[in-house]
Amino acid sequence: MEHQIRFPHLGIVLKNVGDGINIGGFEIKYYGMIIATGFLLGLIVSYYAARHENKFNPELVFDYLIAMIIPAIVGARLYYVIFSWDYYKNHLSEIIQIRNGGLAIYGGVIAGAITLYIFCKKKHISMLQFGDVAVKGLLVGQILGRWGNFFNREAFGSYTNSLFAMQIPTNFFVEHGRIDEIISNGLYDKATYVVSGNEAATFIQVHPTFLYESMWNLALLLLIIFFFTKRKKFDGELIAIYCIGYGIGRFLIEGLRMDSLMIGSTGIRVSQMLALILAVFGIGWIIYNRRKSRKNHR
Repeated sequence: MEHQIRFPHLGIVLKNVGDGINIGGFEIKYYGMIIATGFLLGLIVSYYAARHENKFNPELVFDYLIAMIIPAIVGARLYYVIFSWDYYKNHLSEIIQIRNGGLAIYGGVIAGAITLYIFCKKKHISMLQFGDVAVKGLLVGQILGRWGNFFNREAFGSYTNSLFAMQIPTNFFVEHGRIDEIISNGLYDKATYVVSGNEAATFIQVHPTFLYESMWNLALLLLIIFFFTKRKKFDGELIAIYCIGYGIGRFLIEGLRMDSLMIGSTGIRVSQMLALILAVFGIGWIIYNRRKSRKNHR
């Protein structure tokens, strides 16, 4: 039962959920495969969005992806390492080991935005127009990327007995040297004893926050594609909508997580602070541009 993942209140039992495949003695993690798939599908969505909006050559989307992919991965890893430095300062050799996770989306987005600015300057195109297209692909990557967390059994929340409660066997954490992770968060003390046929095991029962965020981002993507794209009043408005929608969702969901990166010993969650900044920025950007537009039409 150590490879099961259960959703007891939904009647779902996934009996053999691995975290990778082995080809010729080389293990390929699902996490990396899902991230790569997210990049590819995000590229396709952004390409067709660029063709639909017809404001620049859609082929530039491919060029941007090539320019962005390495900085985004490096940025995502650096962000995670910086805010987990208490651990990595004593495990320097693990800094470059990303196959088991440890990529923070904010770091990737920041690196991607910097790359986008440089890319648009060199190509002499509007960063705001390109950004309105890019956020659609970004959301696709985020929707899929969270499922990498599912296979790694990470980015979950606190104990819950709600409808979507997810159960993960404690033996998985023992086998992967992560038992302290659930003990320190009090999850081991609340473990549930499950009997299935001739087998029995203890499971932690938690909020599947990866699922919450994936579904939130899917709803946001659909709203942007089918509602806001047709009604946008200025270039960059879809970026602002993304900042507001993602910021609000991440702020709420992050409060449930047990593995949040903190600002030193302040107890302040980095992701919640940045999510709040994103939402405020998005609201301010829309208000500013709407007022500017009204003044220009007087």
